[in-house]
Amino acid sequence: MNKPIKRAFLDTEDGQIHYRIGGEGETLLLLHMNPRSSDEYRELMPILAQKYRVIAMDFMGFGDSDKPPRLYSVADYAKTVIALFDELGIEKANLLGNHTGAFVSGEVAVAYPERVNKLILCNVAGFGEVGKADLMRRFNKGFVIKEDGSHLMDRWLARARYIGSAELNHRWVLDDLKCFGYPLYAVWAVGNYCIEAAERFSLIKSSTLILWGIDDMEEFERLGLALAKDRYFLSQAIPHGKVVEFSNGTICMMNQIPEEIAKVVLEFLDGVNFEI
Repeated sequence: MNKPIKRAFLDTEDGQIHYRIGGEGETLLLLHMNPRSSDEYRELMPILAQKYRVIAMDFMGFGDSDKPPRLYSVADYAKTVIALFDELGIEKANLLGNHTGAFVSGEVAVAYPERVNKLILCNVAGFGEVGKADLMRRFNKGFVIKEDGSHLMDRWLARARYIGSAELNHRWVLDDLKCFGYPLYAVWAVGNYCIEAAERFSLIKSSTLILWGIDDMEEFERLGLALAKDRYFLSQAIPHGKVVEFSNGTICMMNQIPEEIAKVVLEFLDGVNFEI
C-alpha cells in the first residue's frame, strides 16, 4: 500500500516554501529542475516512501512557493534546504537533485557537509561559455505573456518530441505558467554557478551517485546549451562517484521511468551492489 504524500508550507523571511512529505525513516530530500516543481517527483515519491521519509520542496520562485524578493543564488537555495531541515528537526539527510536541483544538492553537500549523508546528482550538464550565455539570455527573456494567448500553445509544443502524454505535458505547462511574468530565478542562479561548479563539486566528500539520462543530455546539445560529452566534468570532479546512465532517460525521466530510477536509487541508499 502506498504511503500517503501530504503537503505543507515552511515560513521563511523571504516567503513561504511549499513541500510534499511522506513515508517514515531516514530522510531523502528531492530537489527539482527548472522550471518544474515538486510535481516532478509525483511518480517517484510513493515508491521511495515505502522505505524512506521522502520530502520534495518547491524552490522559491517555482511551483506553489512564493516568489523571492530578490534574485536567488545557488547558495541561497542551499540555505532554504537547511531552513527546511531545521524546521523539521532533520540533522542529516540524503539528497537527490535533478538539473537545477543537482547544482543545489551539490552546494548543500559542500557548504553543509555535516547535514548530508548520501548524494544523488542527476542530469548535470557541462555548460561552456556559449551555453552559459544562452542560459542568461533565456533568463533575461523569461516567459512572456502574449495578448493573443499564443504563449499557451508555445509551451504546450515545447516538449512535444519527448513528453510522451498529454496528461504529463499538462502538468509541465501548469508549472511553466506559474513562472510567467517573473524572472526564471534558477536559470540566473545556475548560469552564474556553473563557472565554479567543477571546483565546488570537487570538494564533495559524501558517497555520491551520478545519474544521466542520455536523451536528456543529447537534448541539451540539440538546443545548443551544452555538449553531451561535457557532462563528464562532474565524474572527473567527483572521482569517487558511481555513474549510472539511462539510455531511455529524457528530460522527463523522473516522471516517465520512476521504477527504473527508484531501483537504482534504493540500491545505492541501501548499499546494495555499490562499493563507494
